[in-house]
Amino acid sequence: MALSGSLIACNWMVYVWAVNNGRMVEASLGYYINPLVNVLLGMLLLGERLRRLQWLAVLLAAAGVAQQVWQVGNLPWVSLLLPLTFGFYGLIRKKAPVAALPGLVVETWMLVPLALAWLLLNPVAQTAQPEFWTTSQAIWLAAAGPVTLIPLVCFNAAARHLPYTALGFLQYVAPTLVLALAVLLYGEHLNTSTIITFVCIWAGLAIYSVDAWLSLRRRR
Repeated sequence: MALSGSLIACNWMVYVWAVNNGRMVEASLGYYINPLVNVLLGMLLLGERLRRLQWLAVLLAAAGVAQQVWQVGNLPWVSLLLPLTFGFYGLIRKKAPVAALPGLVVETWMLVPLALAWLLLNPVAQTAQPEFWTTSQAIWLAAAGPVTLIPLVCFNAAARHLPYTALGFLQYVAPTLVLALAVLLYGEHLNTSTIITFVCIWAGLAIYSVDAWLSLRRRR
């Protein structure tokens, strides 16, 4: 639990840093790569095998991610740390004999001393505290708690019952929602390269879903 807690803390810190430092494109790219990391871990470490249609879905998704890499121009460290930390976190939680909610509670409590130490010892945090607690930002920060924890509880529960390759593909939903918020709420431009990326990703998801449906019919 200490290792999984450290991984998720690192993931959160990198993502929050990226959002607050104008690196959202790199963060988005990282979450597109994340499902591919899960698929790779599932094949290499858990012995999961992909069928032909699933391989086609992987290739289409990889093509979509390659579009994002090409758009950014390189593969920055943010885009590497996010999928690697969360990918190994999910792998550990899948193998750990701990239920989703109790495990998350243990991980969170283990991080409390580190968070308190940061608030008490970090000079920037100390100088910003008086103004912070008297503004609406404190309310937004408190609301971020359940918004972060509820999806993570659901992810931990799913990680114990779904094939890790399936879990990897389902995680394409998150960056898609991030894109929708970026375009509809923050007015970011959706260029041709990004559209091609999403076409590839959704085509891969459609093929993967069809393969899962056909596999279920054959079992019946």
